[in-house]
Amino acid sequence: MRLLQSILLSLLPAAAFAAKKPAADKFEQFHTKSLSSTPLKLDDSIYPKLTAAPRDYSALVLLTALEDRFGCALCREFQPEWELLSKSWTKGDKKGDSRLLFGTLDFLDGKNTFQSLGLQTAPVLLLFQPTTGPHAVTDNGPLRFDFTSGPQSAEQVHSWIARHLQDRPHPQINRPINWVRGIAVTTTVLGTITFLTVAWPYILPVFQNRNVWAAISLIAILLFTSGHMFNHIRKVPYVTSDGKGGVSYFAGGFSNQNGLETQILAAIYGLLSFATISLALKVPRMTDPKTQQIAVIIWGGVIFVMYSFLLSIFRMKNGGYPFWLPPFA
Repeated sequence: MRLLQSILLSLLPAAAFAAKKPAADKFEQFHTKSLSSTPLKLDDSIYPKLTAAPRDYSALVLLTALEDRFGCALCREFQPEWELLSKSWTKGDKKGDSRLLFGTLDFLDGKNTFQSLGLQTAPVLLLFQPTTGPHAVTDNGPLRFDFTSGPQSAEQVHSWIARHLQDRPHPQINRPINWVRGIAVTTTVLGTITFLTVAWPYILPVFQNRNVWAAISLIAILLFTSGHMFNHIRKVPYVTSDGKGGVSYFAGGFSNQNGLETQILAAIYGLLSFATISLALKVPRMTDPKTQQIAVIIWGGVIFVMYSFLLSIFRMKNGGYPFWLPPFA
């Protein structure tokens, strides 16, 4: 009898140790698997084991839907960044000093988990923090990463993790060398240099031509004086209603302007500029006096009519404007 009691007493500590060992070694078990394949592929049975309390480690779980039939473009765009982050972190922390595990739960493998969490969209990134140990937190609920601003890079998620897992190693992300991009950039640079070397004797006279710079300057002046930048800053409508079922091309007041109004003013300014340049440069070079006289009358008439129309627009926008010219009163 005493022999039996002594045998039972000797077996009790071993049984107790065996019962505690799986819980104590849960991180080591998952970490060993992650060294060979990360992120860990989860399902409805593995997910609760990884995230169940008590836990003396952190777990970062991505709930996603990668199948094409689900139409989750954001899931497919983020997946390469997620894999890069998990592989870089695990490779830089082979000893598990950060005590962080990465796992992926696809909708096909975790329908019950998605349903229990009440998830209607994907991807969802959850960070489970330790409930025991030196880094334990009082709140057992997971932290959720925000995807509302669109696809996120591995560096953005890395920064988010580092903010919440302080006083622990944060292995850096190591992106593989993009040889295709490097070759493409090198080819483009060499091609551009070759093209400029060959075409420079033909391009240089264009850059040195005064007429080209005069035309560019004139176009820029017309754009800015007509209100092109004003439209972009204020996001003005193209046309407005006149309150009678019709369309108003011109907005009332000097501080308001429509998109079509800007185009009309640019056309008026352009025509006035072209007429003035013609009178100053083209007409004096005419050798036939009669043709020269007709050109002066035509271009002078164009300036008079266009300036009259411009004054009428100012009077339309502000009834107190005192100046006008016929034929537009």
